[in-house]
Amino acid sequence: MKHIKKNFFNLSITSMGILSSLLLLKRNQKPNMLKDIPYFFNGPAPYIFAHRGGMSVRPEQTQLAFDNAVDYGLDGFETDVRLTKDEELIVFHDATVDRTTNGSGKVCDYTLKELKKLDAGFHFTDINGRHIYRGHQQAKILTFDELLEMYPSKYINVDLKDAPSSYEGSIAPKKMYNIIKHHHAEKRVLVTSFHKEQNERFRAISNGEIATGASQHEVTEGVIKFILRLGYHYHPQADTFQMPIKFKGIPLSSTHFIQWLNLLNIVPGYYGINSVDLMYDLYQKGVHTIVTDRPDLGKQFKSLLKQHTLS
Repeated sequence: MKHIKKNFFNLSITSMGILSSLLLLKRNQKPNMLKDIPYFFNGPAPYIFAHRGGMSVRPEQTQLAFDNAVDYGLDGFETDVRLTKDEELIVFHDATVDRTTNGSGKVCDYTLKELKKLDAGFHFTDINGRHIYRGHQQAKILTFDELLEMYPSKYINVDLKDAPSSYEGSIAPKKMYNIIKHHHAEKRVLVTSFHKEQNERFRAISNGEIATGASQHEVTEGVIKFILRLGYHYHPQADTFQMPIKFKGIPLSSTHFIQWLNLLNIVPGYYGINSVDLMYDLYQKGVHTIVTDRPDLGKQFKSLLKQHTLS
């Protein structure tokens, strides 16, 4: 997610278009009807998810990372998917394999068999700069199907990465839906994308069966309507907003904004949270989902929360 932050709000174009439309709205419109909160969020808050399995301490998106997050007792994972040359959905963030593996080139130019031969721990370094997971048997690229199979009790927050204009992007939402249905995982998977069109495609296919997150455009619209106090005119399709705490000086984690989201039944979530104090602050404000690169900090926060509850 953090590689997308620079594109999180295109306020110079998108926001101005939304703002112009909002100024034409009549103030006497009736309040919007609230959406039901999907089953995905029925568990006790807060959910603590490991970002790509916990990319600060293990090779991202590998069994090494996901197993480590499970060992620390986290509720689930935030992850990403892309489509291979032979149309398999893999757990992978970047459009190319260069940054995280010993390979080179686009994901969509590789077959799954070829990708499975790559070392997904090749570039990872520990705190001392050592490549301790190079060649590790569990530092391999996983399919989304394998992820659901390996962790049947964990929540999965998955981001469709392929651009909607690409061939891969055009078929990925349907493939995602079919895999979720195959594993009967409708109640434990949240599907989202920074691309508005991908979210719309998946919602059309899933017909409300599976929780969905907000695109960049949807979050931008929500923030503007909050600032202009036009919440009654907001009709979100997304079940949750997942955001950084601040973007280009714009605070996105104020108590009032979080309360506003909760009043609209939009579940507030934040990513890039690598401080126990910040986790606790967000929880006190009413945040439901916290995504961290550090599963160990997630466990510390859960222990702290348990102590406060018992005291």
